[in-house]
Amino acid sequence: MTDQHSSNINGHLLVDSEWLEEHKNHKDIILLDARAKNYEISHIPSAYWLNVKELKEHTKKTIVHKEKLENLLEGFGITNESTIVIYDEGSNVLATRAFYVLEYYGLRDQLKLLNGGFAVWIAEGYEVSSNLPSPRTEGSISLTANPFLITSKEDLQDGLQNAILLDTRNILEYTGEDKRANRRGGRIPGAIHKEWSDALQEADENGVTRFKNPSALTKEFLEAGVQPSKTIIPYCQSNQRGAHTYFVLRLIGYPDIRPYEGSWDEWGNDEFTEIELFSKS
Repeated sequence: MTDQHSSNINGHLLVDSEWLEEHKNHKDIILLDARAKNYEISHIPSAYWLNVKELKEHTKKTIVHKEKLENLLEGFGITNESTIVIYDEGSNVLATRAFYVLEYYGLRDQLKLLNGGFAVWIAEGYEVSSNLPSPRTEGSISLTANPFLITSKEDLQDGLQNAILLDTRNILEYTGEDKRANRRGGRIPGAIHKEWSDALQEADENGVTRFKNPSALTKEFLEAGVQPSKTIIPYCQSNQRGAHTYFVLRLIGYPDIRPYEGSWDEWGNDEFTEIELFSKS
């Protein structure tokens, strides 16, 4: 295995294509393709397609109910003992969303992401398939939500001790200059800014985007004021980019990360929440 993150505290959460090629046919490993499109054209052999949109109850702005997720995962043959490898196109913003939801429901340290995603698999010449794997029914799974891996609007309004709010959106969303389709723009009062994509290297000559090495990531988060002794609360628009930062902080060993699931989609469209706007003074 040539895992560039093997020196990291939680380097087991990230694998390269060489490792995946060697282990993908192991009976306890389940592959999930989290890409938004093109799965039916080609994917890593034996991978199941996971529609990441199904991981959220959009009308309630909450994570999918556990019984619905259990049924979905059982169709992939996932049990409480499975090792799950997730990939997307390469930026991993969809794969990390799946990672966060599954960890929230108790599958901690059973999940791995493919560094570089499907792009690296193609670039390095590994086999792909258009065959759809058969649904599997041989296993069952029991999920338990972890309340210490999530933050609600009410938690924020009540006030959290020893916590850092981390806005992972782009800088114009953070300042309020770009409010997208929200009722209001701005940020949650006191939030510091660290854009989710800062954790990624520039794309290489093959268009492959990988995570930065752990020492660089640690240095950058510390310089941004994200202290590992605090509870870190990432958020974005809908907790996809926030979940990406959740994964990165898990990777570099931060012990207490609790994303705000409702994110700006909830906060920015609630007329009774407090916001901060960019000030040029």
